Amino acid sequence: MRSVFAASLISLATALSASMVSGSLLAAKAQAPATSERIRTIQVEGNERIEDRTIQSYLLVEPGDPFDAERIDLSLKTLFATGLFADASFEKSGQDLIVRVVENPIINRVIFEGNSAIDDDKMREEIQVAPRGIFTAARVQADVQRILELYRQSGRFAATVEPQYKPLEQNRVDLVFVMNEGPVTGVRAINFIGNEEYADRRLRSEIATRQSRWWRFFSSNDNYDPGRLEYDRELLRQFYQNNGYYDFRVVSAVADLTPDQEDFYITYTIDEGDQYNFGSVAVETQLDKLNGPALRTALSIQEGDLFRGNRIESAIDTLTYAAGIAGYAFVDITPDLRPDPETNTVDVTFSIDEGPRVYIERINIVGNTRTLDKVIRRELRVSEGDAFNRVLLDRSRNRVRALGYFKEVEITENPGSEADRTVVDITVEEQPTGELSFAAGYSSVDAFLFDVSVSERNLRGRGQTAIARISASQRQQYVDLRFREPRFLDRNLAAGIDLFSSRSDFSNIGLGGFTSDTIGAGLNLGFPLTENTNLGLRYRLQQDKLDIELGNVVIDPNGDTLIITDTFDNGTPNDPSDDITFDRAAQPGDVNLPANALVVDACSPLYNDRRFSDCRNERAELSSIVGYTFNWDRRNDPIQPTGGFDMSFSQDLAGVGGDVQYVRTEASAATYRGIFKGVRASVRVSGGYIGSWGDDDGIRINNRFFRGGSTFRGFDVAGLGPRRIVREVDDMGNVVRTRKGRALGGKAYYQATAEMTFPNFLPEEYGIDTALFLEAGSVGMLDDIDTEPASLTQIGADLFAIEQSKTSMALRASAGLSVGWDSPFGPIRFDFSQILRKEEYDRTETFRFSTSTRF
Repeated sequence: MRSVFAASLISLATALSASMVSGSLLAAKAQAPATSERIRTIQVEGNERIEDRTIQSYLLVEPGDPFDAERIDLSLKTLFATGLFADASFEKSGQDLIVRVVENPIINRVIFEGNSAIDDDKMREEIQVAPRGIFTAARVQADVQRILELYRQSGRFAATVEPQYKPLEQNRVDLVFVMNEGPVTGVRAINFIGNEEYADRRLRSEIATRQSRWWRFFSSNDNYDPGRLEYDRELLRQFYQNNGYYDFRVVSAVADLTPDQEDFYITYTIDEGDQYNFGSVAVETQLDKLNGPALRTALSIQEGDLFRGNRIESAIDTLTYAAGIAGYAFVDITPDLRPDPETNTVDVTFSIDEGPRVYIERINIVGNTRTLDKVIRRELRVSEGDAFNRVLLDRSRNRVRALGYFKEVEITENPGSEADRTVVDITVEEQPTGELSFAAGYSSVDAFLFDVSVSERNLRGRGQTAIARISASQRQQYVDLRFREPRFLDRNLAAGIDLFSSRSDFSNIGLGGFTSDTIGAGLNLGFPLTENTNLGLRYRLQQDKLDIELGNVVIDPNGDTLIITDTFDNGTPNDPSDDITFDRAAQPGDVNLPANALVVDACSPLYNDRRFSDCRNERAELSSIVGYTFNWDRRNDPIQPTGGFDMSFSQDLAGVGGDVQYVRTEASAATYRGIFKGVRASVRVSGGYIGSWGDDDGIRINNRFFRGGSTFRGFDVAGLGPRRIVREVDDMGNVVRTRKGRALGGKAYYQATAEMTFPNFLPEEYGIDTALFLEAGSVGMLDDIDTEPASLTQIGADLFAIEQSKTSMALRASAGLSVGWDSPFGPIRFDFSQILRKEEYDRTETFRFSTSTRF
């Protein structure tokens, strides 16, 4: 192998020789008579791949021209400028001009050796040379610098790159970059000089650079990066100015290499200055439709408030928005800040003038390696050729972020081809949109549950959604397949189809329950009504089959009860030796019962005492359901809102065909508020009601509302609300034991949820967020046909069973801590709950765990 440096020396020497040749031609021209000879032919020698005519086309002379040394010298420089030749020279042979060239090699392969910290694909994205490209020393050296910059960004300042090449036949070469990566250069310590108001620890938390620690193996912010120092200086300035220190400045930022040359010490010297308050605040404008004093009242800044730089920016946004509402899409808002060191106040005057009208020349989408451009452009509220409008651009950014396809979305403006033109660059950073989800939960009743789903929210980069979900637990098995097209027929119309099958088994929770088998399909459409509202329409056709599981009973041939308890005393209550234990799951012939006894299901028509309120639900029905949902979203951010609200209202009508007739109505509304940095609060209220129409059969149990689990933390799935219970009492009326039966659901529910996200002071790279929550609400309201009056049954010599339905809609409440971890394997969430208010028959849980893995 030979080094590129040697090749560059050869190229330099040949270039000098060519210059000498051209110099001799210039001297010949000076001595030549005025009637110089003319070129008869131009001959090319030494070319292998490039045709003679191509080379001749680069020359500034042609047959018939005189031997002009000046033009021949320019022709030589033109040949070298093409980058196709390692050497070129001219020679006069009689009346012929001979052009001798040495072609640059063609790159056969680009090989990387010795790299482990940065993979080959990342380097290929950065360098300019590529297979089948022209090999030149200058390009290779430029790529060496690009690779070194990659290593510096990853904290490896000791890395070296040596380019080598291996000549092949047909004037080809294999280009090899040999890397010695060296150790990672970290940040051993970050120190501050001059800080009195804030400790070093606090200031370290405000900058991007972090001190190297063993647990930061998922982060690169603890690697030394000189470019990041300037960013940190700006972060420090923002932090201090947002806390009143108007005069703050960073005097210097110095990075010193440690003696072992493995890390850096970073030292910031700062001047905090004095703390300032806002002085007078005024708004001045000469625009007809704007009133300065009226606009002043719209600002949240008050005289005497602590000076905060970010409130200046917020005030500018408020004034820009107000001017836009008044019809001024282009305004220049200039804040004039006048600090007074004697009073430590800053007077602020906002001057509003109508800005020059600017139009959008071009919109560039950058960074979407997977998502198609049209998926992003259709969310924009501006188009090329429109007048520039900051408010509409901000809305566009929020709409693109709301897609959920991108980790970051930034919009910047650059000068266009003319003064009244601007180029808008929308830079996005793709994030995984596929998700392999796992969920697990635990309660004292169900033990563990398991849920797995595969979804893709941006199928083929077209914004389509496909979901396949399988859920299994002791109570439920669920299969769901969905597909959604956000722009059906290339219109602003979303369309989707659902296929689902489920089995819910609530037959193993004490006093029996029910199993429900459902299979069906659905269609849905959605379209916007205004900028912030949309309407969704849907139709669902499903078959439901319910089996009420109240256990088996022993009856005589007339249908009268022989045994409804677990023990049959065989007619000798004082002699337990001949008692027969009866398994409620027994089948006929399983136990030694009296000869005339029958074992039947408690809902069997043979059983005279079957409960009508329960057993009437045991049938198969076809449901034909149409519905709609109205959404209104005024959040200031679709991902982490700190202001605004959203609400939804939905109704479903069953009875357009089929066997079921009801109207289900649900409503939900939430408000959001940012309190301090890192502290956000939200309050959501919701409620629903379902009522039958057209018949008197009431609402079947599978169509009622159930709350608990993920819908009401602290309570088990269907853990609160109406329930069947049995109290066993002795002959003195004392309760011996209470058995909780199956949940009955309710026709109505109400719920309020308050949540506050707060900082946990853990390193940011841990990706752990914490929130406190409070849940309050209830479920209830059943028709008389759905409940049975209390019944008393003797189950022993001095023991009685009182069976009854509890339907109270009394308030339930829980509070707790929710911890989320954005782990390398996907987001994980832990919910720890404490019950504040419940009824004795409710089922509760104190812990719930869920996780998902994105791809």
